[in-house]
Amino acid sequence: MGAGPLAARCMKFEVSHRTSYQYRAPVAQSHHAIHLKPRGLPSQSVIHHSLLIEPAPVSSTEITDTFGNATVLLRIEDEHTEFIVHARSTIEIKASKPDISKSPPWEIVAATARQPGDSIDVAVRQFVCRSRHVPLTSDIIRFAQGSFQSGRPVLEGAMHLTHRIFSEFTFDPRATDISTPVARVLETKRGVCQDFAHLAIATLRALGIPARYVSGYLMTRPPPGQAKLKGADASHAWLSVWAGEQGWVDFDPTNGITPKGEHITLAYGRDYEDISPISGVLLGGGDQTMSVAVDVEQAV
Repeated sequence: MGAGPLAARCMKFEVSHRTSYQYRAPVAQSHHAIHLKPRGLPSQSVIHHSLLIEPAPVSSTEITDTFGNATVLLRIEDEHTEFIVHARSTIEIKASKPDISKSPPWEIVAATARQPGDSIDVAVRQFVCRSRHVPLTSDIIRFAQGSFQSGRPVLEGAMHLTHRIFSEFTFDPRATDISTPVARVLETKRGVCQDFAHLAIATLRALGIPARYVSGYLMTRPPPGQAKLKGADASHAWLSVWAGEQGWVDFDPTNGITPKGEHITLAYGRDYEDISPISGVLLGGGDQTMSVAVDVEQAV
């Protein structure tokens, strides 16, 4: 997370994330990778986490992946037509406010990330290159030039980019799916949080600035006078930008903000593919439908 003075407030959240898969034909065997345990961070503490799996797996192993995320590997051998994953977590977050104006010029950050040898940790360098959902194209480079003029502090440029995506693009869950390329999002200026995170990351990496994809949750509030609907929250996605000695700083282009204590981080990766909440390989199953219910509540 980014550097900067911590605000006095500290907030605690309860998260329930239930995913159900229904299969048209029986599944004889399946293997899954689960990324649903929140990360422990300087600004985020995991007080409790549990994972309920139905049907019960014959093996369940928690590992730490190459990006430092907790990953649960499951093997299920009971024949089934429904697969349920229910994660519950209690998290405490300290709000932070990075000093955006004091970050180094973006050219220096990009040059530092390209330095040969061991001067830059691989944990930073791996977030400079293209990945499956993050291409580096001439259109992306032209788009980047609107926010990163010569000598501009890297975090000021990232904030300007965040505001541009928020103001110029339309949130439209019907416009895209996870296979929609970033080029299409840039052309139509429509998409969802995954698309906007991928676009911002592609823009930064096109200039040589390290940027990583962040999955998690955002505390949402109902309109005044209305009750919050159970299960109506959703997973969220944003990005982190590397700013040299200031470390990693988060930006949320879907909402045009830097997180201020209500974003809950699950995992980091190069893009969505690295940290999909639930992925797997099935023997059987045929067509499938998925339903997701997420609740994020502020704890007392």
